[in-house]
Amino acid sequence: MSNLSADLSAEQPQGSPNNAIASPPSALQLAEQLAQQLTITSGDWHRLKGNRKARALEQAAAAMVFLLQDQTQEGLIRLEQAVGWLDRSISAPPCPTHGHAARQPSDRSEAENSAHKLTR
Repeated sequence: MSNLSADLSAEQPQGSPNNAIASPPSALQLAEQLAQQLTITSGDWHRLKGNRKARALEQAAAAMVFLLQDQTQEGLIRLEQAVGWLDRSISAPPCPTHGHAARQPSDRSEAENSAHKLTR
């Protein structure tokens, strides 16, 4: 018996025929699997943060999941994000783990800032 046959028979309830075929996955299950495969993990974020195709695919797959769950507003947001990646109207934010916090404008003059840098 092949491994696949053994796996299938182990998953069947007792009393069911060995030739029974499992029902195909639902559209939601397929969309969730696709979204999971296309999700950019934290380990891949630096490598793929600017990859417009990867980012658009990630957002489009998430949109399908939301739409299949009748969450149209969330789906629309993700679709708009996907389009933004493709038309270059959005880009990746800086990495939050590298200390690139938003810089606040300084009240000091340029001369004061230069002097401050020298005293550090």
